[in-house]
Amino acid sequence: MIHYKRTYLSIGSNLGDKFYNLQQAVQQLKEKAGLVVSCSPIYQTPAWGFSGADFYNICVGLDTELQPQELLDCMLQIEKSMGRVRSEANGYAPRTVDLDILFYEDEILEEPDLFIPHPHLQKRKFVLQPLADIAPGKVHPVLLKSIIELLDVCEDESELEQTNLIISLEKKDFSKFNFIAIEGNIGAGKTTLANKIAEDFNGKLILERFADNPFLPKFYEDRSRYAFPLEMSFLADRYQQFTDDTSRPDLFKNFMVSDYDIFKSLIFAKVTLQEDEFLLYRKVFNFMYKEVIKPDVYVYLYQNTERLLQNIKKRGRSYEQSIPPDYLERLNEGYLDFIKTHPEVHPLVIDVSDLDFLQNKNDYQFIIDKIHDF
Repeated sequence: MIHYKRTYLSIGSNLGDKFYNLQQAVQQLKEKAGLVVSCSPIYQTPAWGFSGADFYNICVGLDTELQPQELLDCMLQIEKSMGRVRSEANGYAPRTVDLDILFYEDEILEEPDLFIPHPHLQKRKFVLQPLADIAPGKVHPVLLKSIIELLDVCEDESELEQTNLIISLEKKDFSKFNFIAIEGNIGAGKTTLANKIAEDFNGKLILERFADNPFLPKFYEDRSRYAFPLEMSFLADRYQQFTDDTSRPDLFKNFMVSDYDIFKSLIFAKVTLQEDEFLLYRKVFNFMYKEVIKPDVYVYLYQNTERLLQNIKKRGRSYEQSIPPDYLERLNEGYLDFIKTHPEVHPLVIDVSDLDFLQNKNDYQFIIDKIHDF
């Protein structure tokens, strides 16, 4: 499973076509380093540490698989390809492009050619202001202050002017999809994500209706007794609802997005039913499954068990509070086994254990990028 690291970079230029240089640097980062998930406005700022033309400065959020030294090497190659020649002997000087790592997650590194966090970021308003635009709450792991707090106490009196120029990140458009299924374990956040995607990208929202199922509270109290009637009732309800909702496309919506795929019925049944019950259940399921629409992309939101239990407790459904950790782990194994053995559903696994896509727009953008680029 791929694990991306959230980094924040500073990019500046004061030679040539400064706006074009920033655009090119961002484009090369997207091609070579990872996913550019956020970009600040462009600020015109005076040269810092030497006399020269004003700079254009931005900060970007980057999700990368590269390790810190690999990321630095990549950035140096981008600078070189754009005509920048670094030289310690020259000190501060005009440059076509200047890229610096500000943060790499919350790591603290001190190496001969790489210090993270950047040792001078708290002193420079041309770094703090654009960084505050995209990550105001980011806490400096050494100084233990947020970026907005560091900006408030920064002694740099340089004047910054926000320009009306914009580095345009690719606009996401899900109209190329017909149907997106968002799946995940209990408490993974699939309904929240489906709601946000439908609202932000003009999708027809299809939500699983299950709160009134009379067998669900009983199942959590006595699993062996109520497993089969629960799973059969879920299957009947899901099949009826799913076929009704997906057979009537909304002409005013670009696509459909659901917080479940009907195959979850078989996944849950395999975990909860006895072997003979499951064999009977599967015969009924296979008959129904032939008739339903299949997703263009099957998004599985992976959450570790500890985070799932926290989410379940937070949302406060009384009948869920007694769910044991091993039940969640078995469900996760069932989902992953399904994904491995059914490539035809076009599965996309996204690890959201360390993300908060409801409160953090950068985390949300990361997920949107992953689905869009699938």
